[in-house]
Amino acid sequence: MQTDLVRIGTRGSALALAQAAETRARLMAAHNFPEEAFEIVVISTTGDRIQDRALSEAGGKGLFTKELEEALYDGRIDFAVHSSKDMPTFLPDGLEISCFLEREDVRDVFIGGKVKRLQDLPQGAKLGTSSLRRQALALRLRPDLDVQVFRGNVQTRLRKLEAGEVDGTMLALAGLKRLKLEQVATEIMDGDSFPPALGQGAICIESRIGDERVAKLLAPIHHAATGAELECERAFLGALDGSCRTPIAGLAQVEGDRISFRGMILTPDGREMHEISAEGAVADAQAIGREAGEEIRAVAGETFFQSWS
Repeated sequence: MQTDLVRIGTRGSALALAQAAETRARLMAAHNFPEEAFEIVVISTTGDRIQDRALSEAGGKGLFTKELEEALYDGRIDFAVHSSKDMPTFLPDGLEISCFLEREDVRDVFIGGKVKRLQDLPQGAKLGTSSLRRQALALRLRPDLDVQVFRGNVQTRLRKLEAGEVDGTMLALAGLKRLKLEQVATEIMDGDSFPPALGQGAICIESRIGDERVAKLLAPIHHAATGAELECERAFLGALDGSCRTPIAGLAQVEGDRISFRGMILTPDGREMHEISAEGAVADAQAIGREAGEEIRAVAGETFFQSWS
């Protein structure tokens, strides 16, 4: 194994840096490398700079990856660390997701200012979120809520909540755990009524196709079960042409050599919902996700997407 400096690309938020540090720690343990063998290269992305509107209005998930991918192309970094749910369905030529770390808790949490549970919010209360999925699921449970676009990193959102800009907000439990902030959650949402985003809780690594040095470096820290779950979930997303304009939820779970999947699509107001379940062999993870996506799209009909996209 070469011991040249390994350059890890990441966004600059506290959560992104925590994920890069976790990746570095796993690589140090796997290869007995010192911390000095790695450089964490912080790259500002368009998604980080746009704070005044929803990502669905600005261009979607690729806003969090474009600049990191440019750094991969020109060799400034050896690989990029991402939150899997931020990854576009289709990657640029020459790049691949080459590694998944073991998945964290996939559930969402509610954080209330004066109340502990989403259902306890007063009539017409303001809920802050930048996620169309969380908006749709919350409105399905509480159609009276006034959903506000809530951009910014975890700390920014918590400050806005404390300042009283909204009555409650929602975040991923995995991110709070990685920041050691899980104690701020006032309610952990039930996975059945509030399924997660596809890819939620999983850190993925994007690298150049054919880079053998990086492939050998990452191989020992790849978590196969998480990889199969994400293969299934991303295939479901791909069959739906899923983007930030589409409220889509779902979760694949591996048990032994079997994988189960549950997917859901909703209208942004939460009033209409279609759900699907599937299972099969782990080896068929991608086909299971793709077929579930094709089936739920056929059941919903193209007018379902055209009416609000």
